[in-house]
Amino acid sequence: MLRLSDNMLLYHGSYCEVKVPDLSKCANFKDFGKGFYLTSSKEQAEEFINISLKKAKAQGVIDEEQSYGVISVFRYHPSRGIAEYVYREADADWLHCVVGHRKANTFPAVVENMKKYDVIAGKIANDATNITILTYLIGAYGTVGSEEADRLCIGRLIPDRLKDQICFRTVKGLQCLSFEGSERIWKS
Repeated sequence: MLRLSDNMLLYHGSYCEVKVPDLSKCANFKDFGKGFYLTSSKEQAEEFINISLKKAKAQGVIDEEQSYGVISVFRYHPSRGIAEYVYREADADWLHCVVGHRKANTFPAVVENMKKYDVIAGKIANDATNITILTYLIGAYGTVGSEEADRLCIGRLIPDRLKDQICFRTVKGLQCLSFEGSERIWKS
């Protein structure tokens, strides 16, 4: 179970080093909304490098020949007044948050409620889970938001195998991070 604690090391995998995260460069429609995403798993950050490299090459941000990515390491120091929310498990509340942030006008009350948090953490619904969430969104498991649809979707996501993600959504949240260094990871 994920717990945020002082001095916790967090990792970000990308095509480049990130010393100072910039919220204006963060994408919309991510699991916990727009923000800078980290994980407590170095292995997960390393896996994300492949996705980041493909996207950066497709957008012409980096040279096609670049065969390395970077894991940037941060230390978390929560300050007084920081508003954190941690989803302890992949349950219906977590699912509604992820779906609400990924698809506009789905679970708007959940999305609105989450705006008060500087940091949101929980399981990651990664690219391997996209098809399950899309199937949920089209109503194949039942009415979106119904107990049956939620149960079927979560059961197919295999929540015990999902790793974690921590989204820093505000400048106040980012101020709780200190850059510790980075490591270049070579990909073939």
